[in-house]
Amino acid sequence: MGNRPTSRYEGACHCGAVRFAVETDFPELTTCDCSICKRKNALMVKVHESRFELLAGADALAEYQFHTRTARHFFCRTCGIYPFHRKRVTPDFFGVNVHCLEGFDPEGIPVRATVGAQMP
Repeated sequence: MGNRPTSRYEGACHCGAVRFAVETDFPELTTCDCSICKRKNALMVKVHESRFELLAGADALAEYQFHTRTARHFFCRTCGIYPFHRKRVTPDFFGVNVHCLEGFDPEGIPVRATVGAQMP
C-alpha cells in the first residue's frame, strides 16, 4: 500500500476541456528524464487503467508518440496541458500528472526519478 488510503481524485487540464478521475493510494510519485518528460517537467503517479476514467474531453485530446511509439502522451488541444499518458513499459497503466488533480497535495509522498533517457 501507498502512503495514503485509496482515494478518488478528479483532475483537469488548465481550461477544463479534459476532465478525468483516478483512484490511487499514491505509493510514490515519479519524474522521468526522457526527452519529452524532461521538457514537460511533470510529477506523475502510476494508475492502472481500471482505476482511470476519462470524464470529458476525448475530442479535446491530442496524442503524441515518438521513438518506439508505445507510450501515448496526451495533451489538451486548447490549453496544451499534459494531463496523462499511457506508459511505455506498462501500457495498461497511465502516468497521471498530479499537478492536474484538484485538491491534491504531494507533500510526504516519496518521489522516484525514473531513467527513461537510457531505455532502448
